[in-house]
Amino acid sequence: MRFIDANVFVHAILKPRKLDREAKNMKERARSIFNRFNAGEEVLTTIVHTSEVANVLEDAAGFRFAAEFARNLLSRANLRVVTVTVEQYLAASELALENEVGVNDGLAALIMKEKGLTEAYSFDKHLDRLGVARIID
Repeated sequence: MRFIDANVFVHAILKPRKLDREAKNMKERARSIFNRFNAGEEVLTTIVHTSEVANVLEDAAGFRFAAEFARNLLSRANLRVVTVTVEQYLAASELALENEVGVNDGLAALIMKEKGLTEAYSFDKHLDRLGVARIID
């Protein structure tokens, strides 16, 4: 099982008007990962990362689209969603400060370590600083 970061869902779903070659390539890779998930590959994420996706989708496509996506995503049997405690989020913030990354990046690395995962689907290069092996295709 691999961790799946919010940015995979965002890049796979949103349809910006203009894309340069690099963004188009990233979008295609995100769709490939998303297709494997849709085909049944089991992945893990946190409720925080799920909320991150919903917030981005709400800004880009409206609250109905975001709510329907969240409802559908959370009902998937092949998505394991981990709840997060205050203590875990505090520890993640410490990791973030120590490694100069975002708090949710620290949270992903922390949860992965707790669950014995070493690989994540993510386009966020900050995870490299946290020893996470990113899978981008």
